[in-house]
Amino acid sequence: MNKRYLFDTNAAIARIANNAQIERILNDANEVFIASISLGELYYGAEKSSQVAHNLRQVGMFAAGRVVLVCDAQTARYYGRIHHQLRAKGRPIPQNDMWIAAIALQHDLTLLTRDAHFNEVDGLAVLGW
Repeated sequence: MNKRYLFDTNAAIARIANNAQIERILNDANEVFIASISLGELYYGAEKSSQVAHNLRQVGMFAAGRVVLVCDAQTARYYGRIHHQLRAKGRPIPQNDMWIAAIALQHDLTLLTRDAHFNEVDGLAVLGW
């Protein structure tokens, strides 16, 4: 497994909360990225929370200095393939997660996540904690 990682939203939340297991993984990482989709989910969570200002600051500090990967035409191609494969298997996953998986595949990144449904995505390297 490569040591180039993409945060899933739950891994980003764990990092923001200073989870020791995530910290150990990141200390050994070569590169770490976040998808714009996950960042949007983090901002949504902050906006709907009871401590909006505090949580927006936390997300902002997390995002600062991180490389944010965005969707482009190549990402869309991966997304289409993933969506088709999962539908054929009868194993759908949330739309946003298909986009996150597409970005991970596009950039040959290992996805840091606790969501087991990502294991349904053919060729996707996943690391839990």
